[in-house]
Amino acid sequence: MSSALREWLDKPQADRGVHLAAEDGGWEYRDYPALASAAKRSAAALIEAGVRPGDVVCVVLPTDFTCIETFFGVWAAGATVCLITPPLFQDGDEYVAHVAAILRQARPALTVASADLAEPIGRALEAAGIGGRPWTPRQADHEADLQPAGELALLQFTSGSSGEPRGVMVTWANLEANRDLIVRTADYQDGDEIASWLPLYHDMGLIGCFLTPVTRQGTLWLMRPDQFIRDPARWVRCFANAAHTAAPPFAYAYAARRIKPEQLEGVDLSGWRTAIVGAEPIDPHALEVFARLVEPYGFSRHSFKPAYGMAETTLLVTADTADRDPLAVRPDPQTLVFGEPVTVLERRPLGPDSLGAKSGWVVGTGTPAPEVPVVIVDDEGRELPPGHLGEIVVGGASACPGYYAGAEGRSTRFADGRVYTGDAGFFHDGQLFVLGRMGDSIKVR
Repeated sequence: MSSALREWLDKPQADRGVHLAAEDGGWEYRDYPALASAAKRSAAALIEAGVRPGDVVCVVLPTDFTCIETFFGVWAAGATVCLITPPLFQDGDEYVAHVAAILRQARPALTVASADLAEPIGRALEAAGIGGRPWTPRQADHEADLQPAGELALLQFTSGSSGEPRGVMVTWANLEANRDLIVRTADYQDGDEIASWLPLYHDMGLIGCFLTPVTRQGTLWLMRPDQFIRDPARWVRCFANAAHTAAPPFAYAYAARRIKPEQLEGVDLSGWRTAIVGAEPIDPHALEVFARLVEPYGFSRHSFKPAYGMAETTLLVTADTADRDPLAVRPDPQTLVFGEPVTVLERRPLGPDSLGAKSGWVVGTGTPAPEVPVVIVDDEGRELPPGHLGEIVVGGASACPGYYAGAEGRSTRFADGRVYTGDAGFFHDGQLFVLGRMGDSIKVR
């Protein structure tokens, strides 16, 4: 199987590449010809180690050039990438148990880990009943040709709300469809630059902010999450060049709290066109405090694109693409009953009134695109009219076929080519409003 997502490896553009945040506050840069060559040499080493098309390869590496080259090396070898987070704050035993749970399901042909992670990943391989040592990333002295690819591009592990990790099977067709949806949603033009600090083992960071720009050979400014936490102004300053990003609502609120206006002195943010907001219920207050910080430097709040998505639909489902301020509504909590109409008590676009609008307010995540049909259903799976509260169900080419190795989801289910998300929501004025996991915040009859 071939895919447009791998074409760049054979036709890299010399005038574009990836800027990686360095520890000294500067940036390290590699252009696409250098990255493609390193990826194909990595592929040759992986093939020598026995990796074949269709195999799963688990990769546990920090966000650096070795990680990028290894990722695309696995793709060049025709195999399926499964990225696993390096340890952040977990204690040793908890982390080993988490990785072992993933390895047990993924059954990788090879597990790649940096030398400093060989010990915990070795223990996880042992605990998963696979044994052996992790493979340290390396490159052969020659480039491999692109091998035919298996059916799956990615295994995306999600713990959902039940805690036990499950691997979402993402086919090449799923990924291509979702990348193209992201490109249209963000109005991503050839030559646009993207900046991100999101981790690569999470769907929004991996697909939205890494695979989309790299497979289209757009210039990427990439930081690690800990670098963003230490210096969020560094991320905002990227938008002197970059036009697009995505982040969860807390990141915008955190940046507004931590950044002092003098850190942005002389930065022109007028070219920043898209700030996708997703990954958790969106709080109008968080967006408003950020807008106040950056508006004096040319940022427009029309750039905020509240979005909804999940790993089981590859990533993006809906985003508000209209050129307008995001809309927030306050539903009557008494009317949040499954299968019943929702009464909206107040509605207002993002603006000065949004300060302090936290609990009880929900921000609209846009209107579904025709190729990603979204419906709201009741407990029996019957479609509900607009304005009624129910479960969000997603179809279309981005809807993944299921969990790997027959794993079952507790609240998310796959049936008839659609994803029953386990999330509660309703339509209002054509926009989708998401309330979160069913049962967390909803009275189910």
